[in-house]
Parts: sequence; C-alpha cells; structure tokens
Amino acid sequence: MLCAVLHSPGDLRLEERPIPRPGPGEVLLKVEANTLCGTDGRILRGEKSSGVRPGVVLGHEVAARVAELGAGVEGLDVGRQATVSIVVSCNACDVCLADMEHMCRNLSLIGYEIDGGLSEYLLVPAHAVRSHNIIQTSRELQASTLALAEPVSCCLNGLSNYHVEPGDTVVVLGAGPIGLIHTALAVLSGAGQVVVANRSAPRRDLAMKLGATHAVDPTSESLESVVMSATDGRGADAVVVCIGVPEMAQQALEIARVGGRVNYFAGFPRGSMSPMEPNLIHYKELSVTGGSNARRRDVVRAVQLLASGQLDVGSLVTDTIGLADVHEAFAAVEQREGVKIAVVP
Repeated sequence: MLCAVLHSPGDLRLEERPIPRPGPGEVLLKVEANTLCGTDGRILRGEKSSGVRPGVVLGHEVAARVAELGAGVEGLDVGRQATVSIVVSCNACDVCLADMEHMCRNLSLIGYEIDGGLSEYLLVPAHAVRSHNIIQTSRELQASTLALAEPVSCCLNGLSNYHVEPGDTVVVLGAGPIGLIHTALAVLSGAGQVVVANRSAPRRDLAMKLGATHAVDPTSESLESVVMSATDGRGADAVVVCIGVPEMAQQALEIARVGGRVNYFAGFPRGSMSPMEPNLIHYKELSVTGGSNARRRDVVRAVQLLASGQLDVGSLVTDTIGLADVHEAFAAVEQREGVKIAVVP
C-alpha cells in the first residue's frame, strides 16, 4: 500500500508498505479520504512535535470502510463506512475519570503517534477498538464529508465549553475551515446573529452561505462597531477565536458583553504571549474557556449530524487530490488554496 510517512520535519516521503493484517482485537480500515488541516502542516514543518513519532503515517481526518476484523472483534460490520476518534486515551487516569478523556495524561493520537489516514489502509490498534474509537455511519456519506467528522467533533467540544443559546449573538474570529464549522454550529444551535470576521472575501461569502448574518473585513471596517451596532451596544454573547493570532485574545474580551463567553479555540504558536486587560474579565464577569481535541461522544455526535444532514458542511471540501500527489496537497494548504483539501488513495 502507498502511504505518506513523516521521517522528520520537512521530510515527508511516499512509501510502499505491506498491507497490515489485523491481529487479535485489531481492525483494518480501507481509507476512502483524508482531509488535511493546518495542524498537519504544523507537524510537517516541525512547529508541532509533541506526541509525534518519527516514521508515522500522517493524517487524522479519516473516512474509511471496515475492511477486516481481527480475532475477537465484535459489533463492527465489514464493508460499512466508518471513521475513528483519533484520541486514544487510557480511560484510567484522573483526567479520564473526570470526563476529560481527550486530555488524557497518557493519550496517543492517530496521525501523530499511531499511523494515520494518509495511506490506503489504516490499522486500528486493539486498545482503541476496545474503547470503541471506531464509529460506523448510519448511512452512506460522501467520503470527503465523513472525513470532516474529526474537525466537527473538535468544534463540538469547544461549543460545549462556550455554549450558544437560542437568540444569542455569536462572533467568530476567522473563517478558515474551523471558523466556518463554528459558524454552522452556531446557526444550528439557534443563534440569532452570527458575525464572522475574515480578510478573505470568498471566505466571508462562504460564511454567509452557511448562515452568518454579518461578514466583516476587519482590514476595512471596525468589527467592534459592527458588533455593537448589531447588539444595541451590549456586545456579543459568545466570541470564538478561530485563528491563533495573539492580538485577537484581547479583541475577543473587548467585544464580549457583560457576562459573556469567550473561547480561545485556535492553537497559538508555542510560547506566544498576548497583552490582555484582565479587568475586562473581572468587571464584565466573562467566562473564558479553551477547546482542544474531542471525546469519543463528540465524534459520535459529529457523525450523526453529518449523516442526518442537519450539519451541511460538505461544501468546505473544495479540492480533491490523489495520495500520490500528497506533496501538492500540502503545498495547496500552505498557500491557502481552496478551503479544505481531501486526499484520496
């Protein structure tokens, strides 16, 4: 089988490896699509190295089909579409037992330490199978849409931290794939207004198609003025930072209403610092949260939303590139061509 193997930062090689056979408790998936995200690029560039094993097959946004079951595996159907919850947790540490398995002290991630989806086949280890990390679909989906279950699940985890109530005004800073998914989830949650800020006109247009009520170019108009005008001076009920730009940490606090919620969803560059006015949190009694990874139940919910059609974000995948041209796919992500790129075997 063909696979994309990361040997060291900047050294991604296409290699042929034997198709693995599942041992006891293991499951072999036949990959149908793997969408790329900004984190894949950070791993390739060496900007993200924690938990990344040299020689790993990259790819963590996976759509696949159950190909073969190892001895003793039950409850999965050969031939059925499936995805994986990439967080393989121990289910025993204090963090897991506090219902935060996605922050497990002993976690390993598919596409980081465990071989991932930029391959023709993916072998799911027995401990992940036992933990029910393989989630089957209730109906057939376009593979590139099913692959979005991973980023959707992460956004659902973030949403559970900042919440959206019916009628809320939600501000989304950034209209990359993650910001656009947060936009769609805010609309689905019943937000009365969704304000999206992004410099790119095509991205702003896409945000409006997903249900945003306002799309702001922060380089040519004041986001704060737009938000205050839309809320009669109150400010936003929830602000989600979806770009790791340190200056946005302060801006999010400024445009949130008294008693509002601010979520720093984006990962920021390692060691980055941001000047912030803590009195904004103090006097406005803001709730400030983060969001990282996803629980298995978030992945289950993501698959349900995609399969039911309630969350229609398949249009985010604008380009499909063959696995043999994976370097071209990474270059397209780096140059921000399209919105979301799917790599297919």
